[in-house]
Amino acid sequence: MILLAVIFSKAFYTTSLNSYYTFYLISKFDVSIENAQIYLFAFLASVAVGTLIGGPVGDRIGRKAVIWVSIVGVLPFTLVLPYANLFWTGILTVVIGMTLASASSAIIVYALELVPGRIGMVAGLFFAYPSAWRGSGGGARLGR
Repeated sequence: MILLAVIFSKAFYTTSLNSYYTFYLISKFDVSIENAQIYLFAFLASVAVGTLIGGPVGDRIGRKAVIWVSIVGVLPFTLVLPYANLFWTGILTVVIGMTLASASSAIIVYALELVPGRIGMVAGLFFAYPSAWRGSGGGARLGR
């Protein structure tokens, strides 16, 4: 149940940033749509890199450590984000994306270890659930 809450929080955070980051940059820093999309691309690329890096790091230092660092580690960067200038906003969101995504593989492997032989159930809960949340516009609905 705790792992599902972690997955939910990761999906919520990523979906929210994915949906509103461009508008935040345009509103706060008066950047063009094209430049805001470049910052969004940097965030999404950092999520991909964080996902790739998280697996080997989890093997080296342990899955639980990666999960905790991934969830708690974004807090200081998130709290500083509203006070940062445009340059540091870009840097902070890249760090947030990499840190948050680094636990993806560790969470899946940890869940598979907790429920051996239930690969379909784990895949459904940990892949379909966040995808359904993102696909249904869960983050966008919260903005109304």
